[in-house]
Amino acid sequence: MSERRSPGVISLALPALGALAAEPLYLLVDTAVVGHLGAVRLGALGIGASLLAQVSAQCNFLAYGTTGRAARRFGAGRRQDAVREGVQATWLAIGIGLLILLAGQLLAAPAASLLSGGDHAVAQAATRWLRIAVCGAPCILISLAGNGWMRGVQDTRRPLVFVGAANGLSAILCPLLVYPVGLGLTGSAIANVCAQTVGAALFLRALLVERVSLRPDRATIWAQAIVARDLVARTLGMQLCFLTAAAVAARMGTAQIAAHQVVLQLWNFLALVLDSFAIAAQALVGGALGAGDTARARSTARLVAWYGGGAGFVFAVLAMVGWSVVPALFSSDASVVAQAHVAWPWFAAMQIPAGVVFALDGVLMGAGDVAYLRTLTVVSALGGFLPMTVVAYVLHLGLGGVWAGLTLFILLRLAGMVWRTRGERWALVGA
Repeated sequence: MSERRSPGVISLALPALGALAAEPLYLLVDTAVVGHLGAVRLGALGIGASLLAQVSAQCNFLAYGTTGRAARRFGAGRRQDAVREGVQATWLAIGIGLLILLAGQLLAAPAASLLSGGDHAVAQAATRWLRIAVCGAPCILISLAGNGWMRGVQDTRRPLVFVGAANGLSAILCPLLVYPVGLGLTGSAIANVCAQTVGAALFLRALLVERVSLRPDRATIWAQAIVARDLVARTLGMQLCFLTAAAVAARMGTAQIAAHQVVLQLWNFLALVLDSFAIAAQALVGGALGAGDTARARSTARLVAWYGGGAGFVFAVLAMVGWSVVPALFSSDASVVAQAHVAWPWFAAMQIPAGVVFALDGVLMGAGDVAYLRTLTVVSALGGFLPMTVVAYVLHLGLGGVWAGLTLFILLRLAGMVWRTRGERWALVGA
């Protein structure tokens, strides 16, 4: 594929940004709606949403692994083969999603109890929310697979429409079900499932109109599973950090876990916005390497790193400007707002290095260098975040100590990714 025909980073990143931002933006609305039901229900949403997010995050190989494999085939001029990667990823999504649905019904109560820090009211509310919300798991995974192959063929506009429509519907349903209908926290879970079902239906329709074979292909599924192995290990390393952070915050008190939920949802929102550069990098780097153009792959890596860092700087400034205003939008409980202020400086400081990390994440995924990403993430989690969080808990450093550990995790990953992309081993050509 020639340079002339290759879209730019921004032309892919902007629609991807909208698609990525739709889900966390809805979760911010969800958090704001539920936050006014009180600290117990906000804490329950924090635990339930964190558990569901960790489960779906373990399956993000359906998007990221599929994008890299599809992009190489698309770059080599094999669009039909790129779409077939999406068919096989969708079969994986359906099978894994049904298993998650079953496991969620069985394990919701013990998992919520484990993360609630002994708060029975929070655990019960989280269990009720989770058992409803997990019904949307197959749909979440189908949408991940759909995003993956469509990004691989450098189509980020239709995913924006699909995800925006689904979550826009749910953002309307959530406050209606929670307050006028009177379902409370349960209404939040039902709105989640509605959004996920609509999104999955739209992605399935897009796959059907491509008119490629829908038969499962064991060889392709097995190849995707090999990529998935390393991506799952990488994601486990990241999610170990965030689950541990939630568990430690819960043991500090109800105000701390509620505040942690507020800041975490803001972090997730900004992280996925920054991740739009990673999606552009995956598609462009994979396409360039599939076409045998290492020079274009390297120039794309440098460009997205600068874009990511610049966007992170803007977010850091905006976070500090909103220090006294933003937390109060998500809770009317003064103790929750005060605890959010404790974590806030770390949350703001993380944005700049995180912007570069997410961009280079996309570069290495597009190149298929997922084994290195796996090792770097696990080492950063076990050697950086966990020791810092243990110290924070033992020395009673509070929520600020937890977020200091998360910042250290990002910095260690930054150092490893910069070193890797300055070398030669990641830029291997071929479809």
